[in-house]
Amino acid sequence: MNGRGHPLNDLFATEGRVRRSIVSSGPNTFSRRHFVTSATVALAAPMVIPRHVLGDKTNPSANEKIRLGVIGIGKMMYGSHMPHFLRMPEIQLVAVSDVDTTRRTAGKARVDKAYDNSECASYSDYREILVRDDIDAIACATPDHWHAMVILDTCKAGKDMYCEKPLTNNLMEAKTVMDRVNASHIIFQTGSQQRASGNFRYACELVRNGRIGKIKQVFVGVGGPPVPCNLPGEQMEPGLDWDRWLGAAPMRPYNAVLSPRGVHKHYPNWRSYCEYGGGGMTDWGAHHFDIAQWGLGMDHSGPTQIVPPSDPSAKTGVKFVYNTGAELIHGGPSGVTFVGTDGEIFVNRGKLISKPDDIVKQPIADDELHLYKAPANSHAGHRQDWVNCLHTRKQPNCPIETGARSVAVCHLGNLVYLHAEAIGGKTLRWDPQRWEFLDNDAANRWRDYPYPRRKGYELP
Repeated sequence: MNGRGHPLNDLFATEGRVRRSIVSSGPNTFSRRHFVTSATVALAAPMVIPRHVLGDKTNPSANEKIRLGVIGIGKMMYGSHMPHFLRMPEIQLVAVSDVDTTRRTAGKARVDKAYDNSECASYSDYREILVRDDIDAIACATPDHWHAMVILDTCKAGKDMYCEKPLTNNLMEAKTVMDRVNASHIIFQTGSQQRASGNFRYACELVRNGRIGKIKQVFVGVGGPPVPCNLPGEQMEPGLDWDRWLGAAPMRPYNAVLSPRGVHKHYPNWRSYCEYGGGGMTDWGAHHFDIAQWGLGMDHSGPTQIVPPSDPSAKTGVKFVYNTGAELIHGGPSGVTFVGTDGEIFVNRGKLISKPDDIVKQPIADDELHLYKAPANSHAGHRQDWVNCLHTRKQPNCPIETGARSVAVCHLGNLVYLHAEAIGGKTLRWDPQRWEFLDNDAANRWRDYPYPRRKGYELP
């Protein structure tokens, strides 16, 4: 079914009001399962006995497992997230959702095989997962233009969440989900997995502890902005709810570049088109600009000026200026390069070098700043960090504000490239706390989509 007049709309709205009344009372309420009475919930969830009470921290009992639903069964979910969750003793994966029948069926089959004939449910509409009171948490890996909607619906349902990066597809969505998640008290992890990698953390610790002096510039080497979608129409993939795949984006003919046929083993190129993603700026940028923000100590803030490149047709060179005087520049080798008054540090996946070269050989002393350390030096450690926090009720390595502010940098850069003619080479002034451009009404209109969301797919 599509989003228009869906029978779950009223049902989910009622369920959301009940759950919201529970989670809004603060983080000291029942951490994962709640006794809920509503017109839409006939059975109450069982009480959870915390693992530490049972005295067993390695083999949680069946009724204490975190019951997980996953949304979006593409390459990232099917090939990376799901295999890891299925190996975790504290997780019971009980539901999958995708608008494509083939991928949805494959996801359920993977769960059934791992659990030896499980009772995993499959849904085309993810909201059917959210109204189930026996499901504690959600992992989402949909295309980017669906992230905000799923996040807001998950907040209404009062469930904890892991959501892939980039967090949203525009600035207003980022601010909206940041405010809503913070108000809901759910445990939220943005899928910026590089924060779990030791070389990225260590690079940022060296920078934050002054090993290269005062930071003058940071170069982030990632791809450029997206373009409007101009793909030709193709014969529809059988079993795909194309209307729902498009969601809030404008109606257009099906093309396999956007939603590949079958269970694909590549990252689809929908991310190159404005309607669904932010190009290289948000794809790899959500990783590397995130590390730049971490190294600059800006997880709770952002740049205050965005300076366009001198060439209005350029797709690199936008400059972000912070109130510290540091400049963040889109360009350079793939990865992140910190340039200070006393040296340089370059970091990328599997690489960490410095000038002078002995800087990266220096240990961080006990009395110096130590940044958040994930349980394991790997992408799996980022997921494990989230699962650990579901028990402790502490926010994980990349909570909602961190993810929102990192993707905001990406979106600010994209706006400069996409509106270069209107900007005319002028510097944009940005207030990272008010989340708006100063004295520029036209730029503030660019924070959301340039088109109205389709009926039935408005943000809740």
